[in-house]
Amino acid sequence: MLLVLSDEHKEHLGFLPEVDSAVVGEFGRIAVEFLRKGSNPKIYEGAARKLNVTAEIVQHGVEGLMYLLSESSKLMISEVDFQDSVLVLGFSEELNKLLLQLYLENRKEIRLILSELAPSMPHYHNLEWRLDAQLASRALRQQVKPVLNLKLQLDDNGTRRTHLLQTDPATLLHLIQELERALAEVKTNHCRRILRNIK
Repeated sequence: MLLVLSDEHKEHLGFLPEVDSAVVGEFGRIAVEFLRKGSNPKIYEGAARKLNVTAEIVQHGVEGLMYLLSESSKLMISEVDFQDSVLVLGFSEELNKLLLQLYLENRKEIRLILSELAPSMPHYHNLEWRLDAQLASRALRQQVKPVLNLKLQLDDNGTRRTHLLQTDPATLLHLIQELERALAEVKTNHCRRILRNIK
């Protein structure tokens, strides 16, 4: 799987061939630190003074490198795919090897950082349901009012939570139709294009 880089991202990474390989390695360290602890403007200003460029250029270079490393780590792309993804940037062979080395050395740590940053969402464990219907009543002779009782169990970081829900069949059918419509919408070309750009 190849990593698709936007023009803006390519522009941010375009600063890397202008600096020494040791500086690129330091940018890689700063990018991983940026993921771990957040941005630090003082680091950008100090590096900008040493390189005689603006702090914004350094910041864009580090953020571009951080994006390249984090997206590659998130998708767990192979060495060959990483090299092919970086090849479109037009960097020298030495810089491409340095970027690959940065990726291989840091991908496990980056994946660990990204997993810690991801929100913890409860997930499905079990669902039990029961259909209750009042068959007859002296007050309402012809009406039958079925009710669907649901017992939904969700796992939230090892703790199991139970939610009791109640609905009538008409509402449940409407909910099913809306979910099926949403699933069908995801399969459209327009939605696929949007999802591709989000990734």
